[in-house]
Amino acid sequence: MSTAPRLTALDALHRSLGATMTDFAGWDMPLRYGSERDEHIAVRTKAGLFDLSHMGEITVTGPQAVELLDHALVGNISTVGVGRARYTMICQEDGGILDDLIVYRLGETEYMVVANASNAQIVLDALTERAAGFDAEVRDDRDAYALIAVQGPESPGILKSITDADLDGLKYYAGLPGTVAGVPALIARTGYTGEDGFELFLKPEHAEGVWKALTEAGAPVGLIPCGLSCRDTLRLEAGMPLYGHELTTALTPFDAGLGRVVKFEKTTNDGRFVGREALEKAAERAETAPPRKLVGLVAEGRRVPRAGFSVVKDGVVIGEVTSGAPSPTLGKPIAMAYVDAAHAEPGTQGVGVDIRGTHEAYEVVALPFYKRQK
Repeated sequence: MSTAPRLTALDALHRSLGATMTDFAGWDMPLRYGSERDEHIAVRTKAGLFDLSHMGEITVTGPQAVELLDHALVGNISTVGVGRARYTMICQEDGGILDDLIVYRLGETEYMVVANASNAQIVLDALTERAAGFDAEVRDDRDAYALIAVQGPESPGILKSITDADLDGLKYYAGLPGTVAGVPALIARTGYTGEDGFELFLKPEHAEGVWKALTEAGAPVGLIPCGLSCRDTLRLEAGMPLYGHELTTALTPFDAGLGRVVKFEKTTNDGRFVGREALEKAAERAETAPPRKLVGLVAEGRRVPRAGFSVVKDGVVIGEVTSGAPSPTLGKPIAMAYVDAAHAEPGTQGVGVDIRGTHEAYEVVALPFYKRQK
């Protein structure tokens, strides 16, 4: 039995703009409105507008909300101040990554966990199960929010013109309540593009009005609507992992080169958290003999590598591509790949990607491929 994909509050608007729609994690989402390349370049040089209402918002409240989150997640949530946000992960008991998350602290005892669309139910179920014994409530708030992102160097000026919030005082990975186009919103300085930008959490019934207000405010400086396709090439250039590609249950945060998100030093719950023992062993392995490392690859030719393609050297498979695409900024195909540690040093030559039987030449580079000028 097939179930119809879920629609965001902006569905009719996307169709009126001529968007190419696609089923993504059970949602009908805009893939592109016109040229993916034009949308990508707009975000890098001007601004782009995204509907991200497929993301999964989960509210955790109560006297022991932070104890629950410190138990359930690998990060030290007790050190997150009100109005700040933290990138973290939720892992299995064996250390495998269930999802990467952003946790916003909305109040003294109120937190919002934002999960990837494809894992929202998994994260909700895990948090609900792990809440046993804690004086805290886990609430599914996916239907309570629409999420709109404005990203790119022009985004602060665009948003300033229609909000009462102090954007100049809003740090990266922080959020504050305010009004946007006259309606209440949580305004967060977060994003997944490698550019400065904002994510706006609002009631679904306000989404269309805010989208139109941003479109109008951004038109003079080149803002355009953007789909999921350019969001993927933007995050790839910025070296940001995508769940199901760079992150899976088969990998620990240490395998993914993101061991920094695991905080063994946290003292809440006597330092115990789900997956701790397995992660301590994974940290040790990563220190002494990392099996594979996540690296960047830049093509010498024009053929584009895709997830699952083998990385080879001297005819021997040394790794696997996790994400690949043409890079509009570099003008060359790029990829992220896990490769044997012996071949992971930036500048390593003689590496190839097996693209349908031909070993295309690539150079190993440090991530990210692109870093914005602050």
